[in-house]
This record gives sequence, structure tokens and C-alpha cells, in this order.
Amino acid sequence: MTKQRAQRLSELLKKEISEIILREVKDPRIGFVSVTGIDVSGDLRHAKVFVSVYGNKQERSDTMAGLEKATGFIRKLLAERINVYHTPELLFRYDDSIQHGVHINELLEKVKNEQEERGEA
Repeated sequence: MTKQRAQRLSELLKKEISEIILREVKDPRIGFVSVTGIDVSGDLRHAKVFVSVYGNKQERSDTMAGLEKATGFIRKLLAERINVYHTPELLFRYDDSIQHGVHINELLEKVKNEQEERGEA
């Protein structure tokens, strides 16, 4: 039961946090952000919010700083929007899985092109 509840809360938080970042947070440091996942603790009091940021290292750093600064504001809006006994403490973490996937895809494409140049199948 608890795992199911944590999963449902995770999905709800993902939807609401994405919406809040997109529409409510006005920090100019925050660029194009995508919430990729949320890991809710067993007691539902803490949530790690994994985000992917489009841009270079400086833009990612600025965006993460902006999200850290806006954590209280985001949590306050969450408390108004969702009906839970305790609104989870939020901890934003950068998720590089998308960037890693793009890098792997580039490497595979490079190998494929090299094989085609040598005439291999």
C-alpha cells in the first residue's frame, strides 16, 4: 500500500511541480527545465526532484541555483494544490540521463559511420 501511495504522490508531484516551474516561478535564472522524475521517501516527507536542464554548464548551474532559491515558494504552492497531511520537503537534483543518452547515441552514430566508410556491414 505504501509503495502505491508513494508512486501516486510522485506522479502528482511531478505534474504539479512541472506546472509551477513553467507558469509560476519568475526567476530569470531558470531556463528550460523538465522534471524527469521524483523519488519520494517511504514516510512521504521528502522528495528528490530530478530535473533536466537544456543549455550549457553555466545555464545549468544558474537554473539549479534558481530552483534551490525557489524551493520554498514551490513547496508553498504545492501545499495549496495537493491534499496531503505533510507537504514533502523538496530537494532538486540535476538529472544527466538525457544528456548521457544523447552522448551514447552520438558515439553509436560515429561507429556506424566509420564502419560504412570501411565498407563493413
